[in-house]
Amino acid sequence: MTLGGGPRAKRTTGRGLSGEQQRRLTALGVTPAERPRPETTSGGKAAGKLSAAFQRGAAALAQYITREGTTTSPGATLEEITVDGHDTAVNVRLGVFMSNTRSRRDELTEPQRTALAELGVEWA
Repeated sequence: MTLGGGPRAKRTTGRGLSGEQQRRLTALGVTPAERPRPETTSGGKAAGKLSAAFQRGAAALAQYITREGTTTSPGATLEEITVDGHDTAVNVRLGVFMSNTRSRRDELTEPQRTALAELGVEWA
C-alpha cells in the first residue's frame, strides 16, 4: 500500500512538513538534503548572465506588474514586449514563464533569483 511516497519523498526538500515534524526528524538525525546552486546554466553560459528567454520573461513580468499591480497572472496571459535591437514586438506567455520558472527554481542562478525577488516574486 502506497501512502504518498513516505520519508523518501520528503527527505529531499522537507517541503510539506510541519515545524513539529521537522523538529522530530532533526532530533532523529534526519536532515534535509542541501540543494546545490548551479555555477553555470545549461549550455555552459556564465552564471552572471541572464539568458535571453529569462530576460524576456522578466521584462514581461515587470510590464504586467506595472499595469496590474500583482505578480499573479493567469496561465493564458500574453504580454507583448519590445526587445532591444528588434523592431517587432514579442509575445511572452507570462503564465507559462512563471509556472516553468517556479517549477525549475532550483536551477535558477543567483542573478535570476535576484531579478525575480526585486520584482516581488515571493518564492524566488
